[in-house]
Amino acid sequence: MSDTAQRRAYLQAMGIQAWVRRAGGFPLAASETARDTAPLATDGGAPKAGEAVMDAVVDSAAQPLAPAARATTAPQLCAAARPVPVGPCAQDAHTESSVTSRADVPTTTPPGTDIRGLDWDALQAAVTRCTACGLHATRTQTVFGTGNHSADWMIVGEAPGADEDRQGEPFVGRAGQLLNNMLRAIGLQREQVYIANVIKCRPPNNRNPHVDEVSRCLDYLQRQIALLKPRLILVVGRVAAHSLLKVDTPLGRLRGQVHHFCATPVVVTYHPAYLLRTPRDKAKSWDDLRFARRLAEGRDAGSGQT
Repeated sequence: MSDTAQRRAYLQAMGIQAWVRRAGGFPLAASETARDTAPLATDGGAPKAGEAVMDAVVDSAAQPLAPAARATTAPQLCAAARPVPVGPCAQDAHTESSVTSRADVPTTTPPGTDIRGLDWDALQAAVTRCTACGLHATRTQTVFGTGNHSADWMIVGEAPGADEDRQGEPFVGRAGQLLNNMLRAIGLQREQVYIANVIKCRPPNNRNPHVDEVSRCLDYLQRQIALLKPRLILVVGRVAAHSLLKVDTPLGRLRGQVHHFCATPVVVTYHPAYLLRTPRDKAKSWDDLRFARRLAEGRDAGSGQT
């Protein structure tokens, strides 16, 4: 199977209509029957006049990702980040309204341990023995993260589910399969990115994590970001977005713009588990992925909002 055909299959697995161009320049559906079975977006799903539907997704997805120069300095641990125009957030992100003082955040490591000095192995060991919140009592194991320690892309999710709790790896169930398809649709393999969650232990019954649980666990994620120095962070899900960006804005309004965590660009999209429950929003997620890809490549990302 060719790369183009393979990506078309991944898009179809996402529920996204793939289009190819006729010789005359008009888009033609890859499958004549797909339009009858593809889920419909309730808003923003119709193409604008004069535009090829989904920007001819097969054409755009087939282009290889351009190599990008990686950052040479690790970002410092930040207590918060907020939506800002492209640029550093070293001073202006730390406002009284959006930052919880580090003195008020319960420690996640033994007294005297400076988490900012831990390497990957030491950090994972600290997570494994963490008992800072009540989630340690119900977990099977911690879910630290997985992937390439030199990755340009970091995927940040919310918390482990039952499958992740059993296997000790994030995004391994049905949501993980959809995430893999989403990445492949923009030319990325799971092994090329780094994947982690805000919370390293599964909340009972897959409930949303509590504020105190997030505050006790967030330092671990911040250190992972500092070690990885990603070119871009793709945040999936409301809980992850609110936790990392320190906002309570509805997820739909966080989409389609560049946020920052310290100096690292952040793009927000829907969680794969939500997309499984609400397939009509898969087209919006595809817009977010293309937006993130343009940003990671250093191109003018424009607006990804639909």
